[in-house]
Amino acid sequence: MTWCEISFNIPETLAERCSDQLERLGAVAVSFLDAGDKPLLEPLPGTTPLWDEVKVVGLFPEKTDVASLKTALTALFPKITLTAAPLAEQDWTRVCLEHFQPMPFGKRLWICPFDYPPLTEVENPVVVKLDPGLAFGTGTHPTTALCLEWLDAHPPLAQIVIDYGCGSGILGIAAARLGAEKVFAIDYDPQALLSTQDNALRNQVSGCIAVSTTLPTPIPLAQTILANILAQPLIELAPTLAQSCALGGHIVLSGLLTNQSESVTAAYAPWFDFSPMMVKEDWVLLCGTKIRA
Repeated sequence: MTWCEISFNIPETLAERCSDQLERLGAVAVSFLDAGDKPLLEPLPGTTPLWDEVKVVGLFPEKTDVASLKTALTALFPKITLTAAPLAEQDWTRVCLEHFQPMPFGKRLWICPFDYPPLTEVENPVVVKLDPGLAFGTGTHPTTALCLEWLDAHPPLAQIVIDYGCGSGILGIAAARLGAEKVFAIDYDPQALLSTQDNALRNQVSGCIAVSTTLPTPIPLAQTILANILAQPLIELAPTLAQSCALGGHIVLSGLLTNQSESVTAAYAPWFDFSPMMVKEDWVLLCGTKIRA
């Protein structure tokens, strides 16, 4: 089956009105995309922000009268430039698999699609299998890659690990696959916790991963804390995460740009001694060892 995909740019203030109108005109799906290359990094809980300029994409049945559709839309939104193109039916899981191939991080750690064949050509790989349909947390972003490379070089054998801002669970699951005794996976987004639980089950580590929107009480003392979020939340969390880290333990902070590393390091300096930062593209990983209670 072939579909008809129409798209146009519009100010954020008109996006919801556009979506409602497209559905009234017969759209089976409506998507909002970034029209101005201004990524939204991590929205606050309960918010669904959009970009200042939004690319609206509507999916219609193949036999839709595109001329009538354009007339109806331009009558309501006269400044838009609308394009229409056929979209062939595809095996979307297969398309995802074509773009999500096994990726190595360090010497032993690999991230693979969940139904990928065993890596028989690799000696003693530690494999984390993820759902290729996930929109986040597959290791392609530099900050996630930095954290995975750090974990490969510092396997948390028999340790308690906190994965703060767990997303898909990729870091916590990697820690479990590398020998962690217990992983506390924390995220305010319920969908992230569901993804973490699902991926933990696929990787046969669900028994050692506990998911929650907050740290448990009493706060566990972890030998490794992983927090791949954003600079400002990391700064605000410094006392809490420091309290959660055992003396001699490691805190691994990422989600930072190079120009944010100094302020984040300063927030944790009362408790941690930091190693030289790791850099990938313009992103940074900071690793500190707890030296003071």
